[in-house]
Amino acid sequence: MASPTAPATAEHRLSQALIDRLASHVASGGADTVTIPAPFTGEALAIVPLSSADDVRATHERAREAQREWALRPVGERVKPFLRLPDALVDRREEILDVIQLETGKARRHAMEEFLDVALCSLYYARRAAKLLKPRRRQGMMPGVTRVRELRHPKGVVALIAPWNYPFALGASDIAPALMAGNAVIQKPDTQTCLSSLWVLDLLVELGLPRDVWQIVVGDPSEIGDPLLDEADYVSFTGSTRGGKAIAEKVAPRLVAYSLELGGKNPMIVMPDADVERTVRGAVRACFTNAGQLCISIERMYVHEDIYDRFVPRFVEVVDGMKLGTGLDFDAEMGSLTYQRQLEAVTRHVDQAVKEGATVLAGGKARPDVGPLFYEPTILADVSGDMDLCASETFGPVVAVYKYRDEDEVVERANDTPYGLNASVWTKNPSKGRRLAARIQAGTVNINDGYGAAYASYDSPMGGMKQSGVGRRHGAEGLLKFTEVQTVASQHFMDLEPPGSIGYDKFAAFMATGVKLMKKLRIK
Repeated sequence: MASPTAPATAEHRLSQALIDRLASHVASGGADTVTIPAPFTGEALAIVPLSSADDVRATHERAREAQREWALRPVGERVKPFLRLPDALVDRREEILDVIQLETGKARRHAMEEFLDVALCSLYYARRAAKLLKPRRRQGMMPGVTRVRELRHPKGVVALIAPWNYPFALGASDIAPALMAGNAVIQKPDTQTCLSSLWVLDLLVELGLPRDVWQIVVGDPSEIGDPLLDEADYVSFTGSTRGGKAIAEKVAPRLVAYSLELGGKNPMIVMPDADVERTVRGAVRACFTNAGQLCISIERMYVHEDIYDRFVPRFVEVVDGMKLGTGLDFDAEMGSLTYQRQLEAVTRHVDQAVKEGATVLAGGKARPDVGPLFYEPTILADVSGDMDLCASETFGPVVAVYKYRDEDEVVERANDTPYGLNASVWTKNPSKGRRLAARIQAGTVNINDGYGAAYASYDSPMGGMKQSGVGRRHGAEGLLKFTEVQTVASQHFMDLEPPGSIGYDKFAAFMATGVKLMKKLRIK
């Protein structure tokens, strides 16, 4: 049975001065407020203002005015706050880790992943934004005669809706490239986890970011969702597949572009030559980081029959010994779920599966002795296709293990899902792992890692196939998606019609000969 660390204490509070400073950044003109509970304890953590529909409309007005001035600044000026950000984050690391832990309930080692993501991803784009956005020469229709430039313009005002599970990383790491591209951003974080976004906004304003180019609204989607989307020039959303489809339907009549990173039911494949100890350690991270509340975490594990009887007992042994806890230190290996509804969903999935014949190998129950929203890291076997846990995203600390015989079988089973976000392959032979990875229908596939190797490689795009999303974050696309591309072509020396008295028949023959010549000379 997983063991608890120290119980929640008076350390699980933020100073009122900090709360007041963060709350001042909420775009709100009214008196309505919301109380944010601490998942570790269930007690009140902070009270912040709520934004109304009129507040959101006002933010759009301010954002448009601020964006016009911001877009006129050279890229080198726009990136300066983000070049300063990594050092400032390191200097104030303890404070932001506390904020992330207290609003989400996650273990500190998993809050540290968010910290690193914001620092490194923003630095990646700050170093490369000028190159990505500079005008580019493109090949013209007629070499030397047609001269073409590709220009990048900001979209305008970006509406960004960030999720509750990784609020610091999945807010700031997407907002940074949007701002560097010359846009203004109106962000709606999840109300429960808005403090970390307010914290980094506060810091960036201190580092020189104009205040109105990034604004934060807080409130229920039913109240502020429509005005947020109605005037946006681009929408970025991370969340459920159901939520993503609703947003796509909402903005479609205006033909507004969007990017959506959505749900997953991610497979992990343990090949027969995998290193058992290394794979067990990796499986713990892959399945139970942030208590499984991670869209790229592993929920389905396929273990080759030749290694199953060695791997699974060792995996169970390690999971049984995991430390659960609420401490603001690095001792706990897993923290709490964030919402009561998430605890109920996890409990429902596990209980239904067990009732219908699944076997609990580890965990399998809530842990109110540790905190009100804790659930044990859980491993299930004998999960069948008619169980909700088999095909639906659980989004909690639960993984189902299955035995497989050969590669064709496991590829078919791994791809037998409407989702295609992330996957993991474990083998001592990376070349063999890459060949298998190429057959898996997922936007990212990690070899000998659960998710971080692909996700944190910022030079490469990350996103989902099938029902797991549209568009990509990271890489060039992670910034360029926030721009409108424009082609400017100028014609020199001759027009695209017969010159002088030359007839179209001779002109057509000349152009046809030119096609062959350009092919022969490899000009085209």
